[in-house]
Amino acid sequence: MVRLQLDPFLNELTSMFERNTEQGSVWVTLKRSSDKSKAQLNKLISAEEAIEHKCLVRASDGKKNISTLVGAKDHQRFQASYATILKARMTALKKRERKDKRKSLEVDKKQGGGSKKGPSKKT
Repeated sequence: MVRLQLDPFLNELTSMFERNTEQGSVWVTLKRSSDKSKAQLNKLISAEEAIEHKCLVRASDGKKNISTLVGAKDHQRFQASYATILKARMTALKKRERKDKRKSLEVDKKQGGGSKKGPSKKT
């Protein structure tokens, strides 16, 4: 697995999505990580030092695996860029257009088929 910096990771993730547009999948996983070995963690715990946790982001398309570590200071920028990439590449999940209720009621009234609310009164 190749560990990249943030910007090259986002560029490679974009190209992964492009390669798999017609057919294929891209898996992205996020995991909390301190990027330390167990021995180093035990030393930090015994010395009662604070452990800085980061977010390990991995992406794979079955052929290529990439990863990066996102620190707390870079989190906002990474999250915004990641969301932009997902919105641009997930075209199958587009929102359906909603009909505006006011416009549809005006069209019904013009056609003479307005809907009545409540029970009808017979006298």
